[in-house]
Amino acid sequence: MIPLRIKVEANADLPFVVRLRSFEAEGLQPTSRQMHPFEAALKRVSTEGAEYVGEVGSIRVVGIDPSRLDGDVLLVNPRRGTADRLIRSTSPHNTFLVTERCDQVCLMCSQPPKKHHVDLFPYFQAAALLAPEGTTIGISGGEPTLFKAQLFAFLQSVMDARPDLSFHVLTNGQHFSEDDWGAMNRIDRSRVVWGIPLYSSEAAVHDRIVGKSGAYAQLMGNLALLCRFGALIELRTVLMRPNAPGLPRLARFIATALPFIQTWAIMQMENIGFGRMNWNALFYDSSRGFDVVGQSLDFVRSRGVNAQLYNFPLCSVPEAYRHLAPPTISDWKRAYRERCEGCSMKSACGGFFEWHPRDHGYSNLGVFQ
Repeated sequence: MIPLRIKVEANADLPFVVRLRSFEAEGLQPTSRQMHPFEAALKRVSTEGAEYVGEVGSIRVVGIDPSRLDGDVLLVNPRRGTADRLIRSTSPHNTFLVTERCDQVCLMCSQPPKKHHVDLFPYFQAAALLAPEGTTIGISGGEPTLFKAQLFAFLQSVMDARPDLSFHVLTNGQHFSEDDWGAMNRIDRSRVVWGIPLYSSEAAVHDRIVGKSGAYAQLMGNLALLCRFGALIELRTVLMRPNAPGLPRLARFIATALPFIQTWAIMQMENIGFGRMNWNALFYDSSRGFDVVGQSLDFVRSRGVNAQLYNFPLCSVPEAYRHLAPPTISDWKRAYRERCEGCSMKSACGGFFEWHPRDHGYSNLGVFQ
């Protein structure tokens, strides 16, 4: 796995954001004119680590090749001796975990909610402003809209300063209201996609999966509200045994009642968090039972709704649908099996989650020659 938290030593007391630069690729020597106030340049590399120096002070990074960090934006916690790689300059998969609180307890949640919360929005704002040009930044939780005022202020501030950046916000869609008109109007809605889960066209099934009574009814009202706001919506459905039989009914419901969405994403689940605890009861083997998925894709696409498959290894998908399965698993948690080494489709395939079990899961996988 790609490490997102690394060991550091810094001569500071409080956390700070910094972008690391080596200047080697450009063939430059660091000068004050070339350095941003939030940058630190590589000074020397030794057996004790890579030492960086800038206006933020000196930083020593331990246990990772500095060539893998050039341009990365870190949140350094000196007292803990760690740094989180908030922005990896060479990766399209950069996400800010803004909170671990959530008001739903989904059966397959990969990030089980916690009660505590630390407001890191000022650090996230500083990091976003240092992101490479054209970056799309993910916003995740927990539930980000539990801190809606801070979220909207963050989006507005960063988007005003960096018109090249865009955002993908994962939210359960429970907390929008008519009062959000002003905040929505102050951001460029064409640069924010709201990823919102809908697990069934039946309220009881959806509410049981998310562990919250009345969630379906609240979501229906808020999807209509977001449509009126002109928000871009990516509707997400994690495929599981409890909702797989009803997937074609959900497809018909989406095509008739929610045709304004930008994308419907049918997703395979992760074997981590609550997903690991409930794996045997929830995992749906789409490599054997793809018919409900195929029927659903065919229906919505025939009605003009864009649909895709997320987190599906290509060899688990029939050939006619493989073009709908982009490599969506984030690079830091993506893995391949030994059998994948000889596969001609590996470069186009998203592979498996690092923690996907080897003894339970897809039963019908192949290798493309």
